[in-house]
Amino acid sequence: MACIYFVRHGQTYWNVEGKVCGRTDIDLTPTGYRQAERTGHLIREKMDSGEVKADELLASPLSRARHTAETIAKITGLPMSIEPRLIEQNFGRYEGTARDGAEFQRSKQNFADSYSGGESMLKLGQRIFNLLDDLKEREEATGKTYILVAHNGIARMVQAYFHDMTNEEFSNSGIDNCELVRFDFK
Repeated sequence: MACIYFVRHGQTYWNVEGKVCGRTDIDLTPTGYRQAERTGHLIREKMDSGEVKADELLASPLSRARHTAETIAKITGLPMSIEPRLIEQNFGRYEGTARDGAEFQRSKQNFADSYSGGESMLKLGQRIFNLLDDLKEREEATGKTYILVAHNGIARMVQAYFHDMTNEEFSNSGIDNCELVRFDFK
């Protein structure tokens, strides 16, 4: 069955501080680098046992995801490419603000809101859904399976591609730093 895997980048300084990262290029903490190493070893073990079949890593160009992917690539031996469409959503005026701020939480549920100069959920959805459609076609044509290394906002959109959810469920969904998740194409 055709599938993709998704890994969220390791912990960043703004994750620790509870801030919205978005397109702001925040680096990994030492813990984030260790998480990336652990995930690399986990993927290697799962590849060796046949539980995970992967041919290439595709990473966001932002340093937190790129460094996570580079670490995983070094450990697994998988080739890595930058995929610009995996860049995190631009949260405009909310970048660097409190992630649990009430105004930000309300705005995230307004899918046409571009956050005063950012990127709306609708535009993000188009970008990520188009990428996933392309990867599905590529996998069907070549048999290659990809591991995407990106961000929590991208993880939410990938989850929405594969699973129906309400706006509230979407807004509250996500995955942990360096968590490996499999998604099966239907």
